[in-house]
Amino acid sequence: MELGIGMFGDLSFDPATGKPREAKLKLQEILEQIKLADEVGLDVFGLGEHHRPDYAVSSPEIVLAAAASITKNIKLASTVTVLSSAEPVKVYQDFSTIDLISNGRAEIAVGRGSFIESFPLFGYNLKDYNQLFEEKLDLLLNINNNEVVNWKGSLRAPLINQTVLPRATNNGKLPVWIAVGGTPESVLRAAKLGLPLIIAIIGGRPEQFQPLVEYYKGEYVRHGHDVNQMQIGIHSHSFVSNNRTIIDDYYSNYASQMDRIGSSRGWPPYSKMQYNGGRSKDGALFIGNASEVADKILYMHELFGITRFIGHMDVGDPSHANMMKSIEIFGKEIAPQVRKALATTTAVTA
Repeated sequence: MELGIGMFGDLSFDPATGKPREAKLKLQEILEQIKLADEVGLDVFGLGEHHRPDYAVSSPEIVLAAAASITKNIKLASTVTVLSSAEPVKVYQDFSTIDLISNGRAEIAVGRGSFIESFPLFGYNLKDYNQLFEEKLDLLLNINNNEVVNWKGSLRAPLINQTVLPRATNNGKLPVWIAVGGTPESVLRAAKLGLPLIIAIIGGRPEQFQPLVEYYKGEYVRHGHDVNQMQIGIHSHSFVSNNRTIIDDYYSNYASQMDRIGSSRGWPPYSKMQYNGGRSKDGALFIGNASEVADKILYMHELFGITRFIGHMDVGDPSHANMMKSIEIFGKEIAPQVRKALATTTAVTA
């Protein structure tokens, strides 16, 4: 199982001025954090796209390209690219460029997006929400499979004998994951196409997603895809410290961001009871000390048979020092625990 870190570039707000802290500083911190994730042996780093004042990253491709030049082994992925409001030709070109810079380490995770600010920003109509994603995914996969593209849809001009360059390593093909939040239609789309699936599990109880994962597995096989090529990941809010006070204090960071998002969605204020419940074995928060988080990741593997876990680690913009320590613990303590346990299980099974 691959283990990684994900971020959106959360920005905390100054309570006195009501303004977010500088994106410039946050972006510099993110690059240091990606470099550390690579150095401590993590498998993948994912960066998400947003166009809001509380996030510093609107263009994951640019940050990942910068990261490609300062890392050696870690895979560099979008988590996610909001494909519905993007241009698939440019998405492929950007990530194939990252792939060439990084010597084959670029990946794309595409989704419809849980935020909708990119639609009016780039001139798209929300009434086309579903059709935009379906058409653009079809075009992206066409480009991924063919250097010379012939494609026709109804929401974009056709491509007739158009060459899309540069081509990625691996014969031009980039790994393309489908990212979902729990919609069965999205899961079915990934299964039909034989694409890897990553599920955002950020609330409730993870076991509630088990029927969805089983649905994907069944449809994946039913549509003729090789079960040995199946990849399933989960992406969940995470933060690690072996200092109990830091974990307790992190509640204020976490709640502030959840309340910012919730204020526009009609959510009630986030409570300490929710935080503690999410941190329990059956909850969706991977927040705690190294042993607690390692045990929970292993439980996810047991529950779903996942091949990838991404700990989304910057919710509420914790301090750079705490983020660096969290990543260090994830790579030096949690990853070895998880890998050892899975290797032992595999050996016993064999």
